[in-house]
Amino acid sequence: MIFRLGEFFSGPGGIALGAKLSGKIIDKNKKEFSIEPYWASDYDFDTCQTYSFNIHGDNLEDNPAVIHSDVSELDIENLKPCDGFAFGFPCNDFSIVGESKGFDGKFGGLYSYGIKYLSIHKPMFFVAENVGGLSSANEGKAFKKILSDLNNQDYILTTHLYKFQEYGVPQARHRIIIVGIRKDLDIEFKVPAPTTLDDYKTSKVALTVPPIPVDAFNHEKTKQTSTVVKRLSYIKPGNNAWSEDIPEHLRLNVKGAKLSNIYKKLDPTKPSYTVTGSGGGGTHMYHWAENRALTSRERARLQTFPDSYKFFGGKESVRKQVGMAVPPEGISLIFKAILKSFAGIEYDYVPPKY
Repeated sequence: MIFRLGEFFSGPGGIALGAKLSGKIIDKNKKEFSIEPYWASDYDFDTCQTYSFNIHGDNLEDNPAVIHSDVSELDIENLKPCDGFAFGFPCNDFSIVGESKGFDGKFGGLYSYGIKYLSIHKPMFFVAENVGGLSSANEGKAFKKILSDLNNQDYILTTHLYKFQEYGVPQARHRIIIVGIRKDLDIEFKVPAPTTLDDYKTSKVALTVPPIPVDAFNHEKTKQTSTVVKRLSYIKPGNNAWSEDIPEHLRLNVKGAKLSNIYKKLDPTKPSYTVTGSGGGGTHMYHWAENRALTSRERARLQTFPDSYKFFGGKESVRKQVGMAVPPEGISLIFKAILKSFAGIEYDYVPPKY
């Protein structure tokens, strides 16, 4: 069986690529189970171009399977029904980096459009993804409201805080993922057990094995002032702009909170810190040995996108797409567990957190 996957807030295709990477599962009766991206929607034009080119091999204007639209303007009732549904609803208002406005922010209520799709089309399963900060936004009320709304949709929910570095991703990226299986199917999904608890993939391995080709897509370096280069030269791997090793005249004149990721260099012996999609000076992530910011291609490697994956748009647009994406190699293990659940195949699992 091929499960057709539909998506809201698809981003550049991390979830879709993860679905494809989950491969085929064959049950004891030699029946095959796999997931195929069917249609997707996102409000950002460059993001839709990236998705269409890499997931379907088509230009956006020639591909009706990718819908460039604000979710509030979609005719949800007449969208194509699908077997699986994914919605990584925007996390801006639930992230611990920022004001954490929750439902009071611009993006807080967008999850409801995904629930509307579920209530109308009732796919066999769904996957909803958001930042770890979702559980604490609005003193936890937002998370409880979202779970309550999902619980009213006739799905059995499995909610877990996934730490992607425990699943082979070379990045400390923590995300709440809710998997729902329609109750009438009588299928139990279990949280797949971590695969790399004792052997995390490091940022150095991710960026150097194999070396990134000089002419790789989206590999342009950021121009930096001589002052920034000098400041970086005093920062040791794993340290940031508040290092005592930086001479006084090169230190930042910042009052109040000292954000830990400002001019922070990667520690080559560990997974990277979280790749983000926006921010001003000092937030681009920095190489452990070279006194420079990472390129978008390097950040994409930390997100487990292959070098052949081409991101469309200007430099800041690409940065946003990479930072907001779901790591495909991480989410693929969750999709693989979903396929095994439908195929009746046992796999290692852990109790859900939440």
